[in-house]
Amino acid sequence: MPEPLDDALAQVRALLLDPDRLLRAVAAGRRRSAVPAWRRVELRPVELKSGPHLQVTAYDDRQAHTRNEPYDPEGAGGLAAAVDLLLAEPFGNWHVETTEGTVQLRVTKRGEAQVHRSAPASRAGDDAVGAIDAVDRSHDRSKPRLLDPALPFWQVLGITDAQGRVKPSRQDKYRQVEELLRALDPVVGSAAEVASAAGRPLEVVDLGCGNAYLTLGTYEYLHGVRSLDVRVTGVDVKAQARAHGEQVTAELGWSEAVRFVEGTVLAAPVDGADIVLALHACDTATDEALARAVRWQAPVVLASPCCHHDVQRQLGEAAQPPPAPYAGLVRHGILRERFADVLTDALRAALLRLHGYRVEVIEFVGSEHTPRNTLIRAVRTGAAPTLEQVEDYRALTAAWSVTPKLETLLAP
Repeated sequence: MPEPLDDALAQVRALLLDPDRLLRAVAAGRRRSAVPAWRRVELRPVELKSGPHLQVTAYDDRQAHTRNEPYDPEGAGGLAAAVDLLLAEPFGNWHVETTEGTVQLRVTKRGEAQVHRSAPASRAGDDAVGAIDAVDRSHDRSKPRLLDPALPFWQVLGITDAQGRVKPSRQDKYRQVEELLRALDPVVGSAAEVASAAGRPLEVVDLGCGNAYLTLGTYEYLHGVRSLDVRVTGVDVKAQARAHGEQVTAELGWSEAVRFVEGTVLAAPVDGADIVLALHACDTATDEALARAVRWQAPVVLASPCCHHDVQRQLGEAAQPPPAPYAGLVRHGILRERFADVLTDALRAALLRLHGYRVEVIEFVGSEHTPRNTLIRAVRTGAAPTLEQVEDYRALTAAWSVTPKLETLLAP
């Protein structure tokens, strides 16, 4: 249920100013008709020689700006003022991880707060009720890995060597899987609740699974780390992909929980899923994966698109000129290609919203690991589209004379 925004932000403020409870917080996105001063802000407690500080890293479009504010026991000094300034920024989302759980705050179009609270993903022990015993406050700590490279499945897949070290040639693939799972983590709860209510395992489908890096990584994370009862299906059009996947799962002893299906994204014999994944499905294969997820009413969808030829071709063949004064966006081939990428994913996000999803388009991994680092993350709410959303979508497609493949696949 929506809550008054000021009350919800006051709860976030208390967590940000508590070094004993706060683990990490992220502010991102923007509210309707407002733009914050920063693209993204990350906060976490650190222990310096001079005592505990709150490290604030603010990102603009070019670089990160980091400062360390000392904790004030009275809560009325410079840190409190700095936190109040951040809370006053029109961010659309706050994600706060504490020793007691996670608080996710989203600002609605009406300016209210939609707050989701969940227990911590990992517990200190079997008898723990929501506390984490040891928290790393080191100033220069490395980013914790979700999946230990020493896990056997990495070696079986050829990502690591016999000593559990990631091979230099496989660093990019390892990081892509790791970061996509990191993007999946905050929304797993939405899908797990649906599966639990139905009294069945959590169903995950990886459409276009290829060599099954993500398929098996997802199973290891959800089952081995999150301790969820999960079944994972990898779908690929190539027979050798299915054979390879079955061989690997047999070697790992995972055949009862992970299966592989040969078939196209649209026609593979899969009945449905709680989580749909699609990593680098080429061109309209991403649209096919999204369409299938919508047809299934999948609670959670994560898709990282690859090439975008369809809309790029339509832009080049359009009978009417581009809307003034934007002809320069498509006059040159390289610009048309890059603009087509942006337009395609913007239209995909809009269509998902029209079909009852809350959508984020984010960068899930650094461009040094792959230039195709855009991720569409969607969580089903079931909300009906507003007239304004429908009109905005129609105006955008009409202005550029394009019909996205996803629109065709979801018709009527």
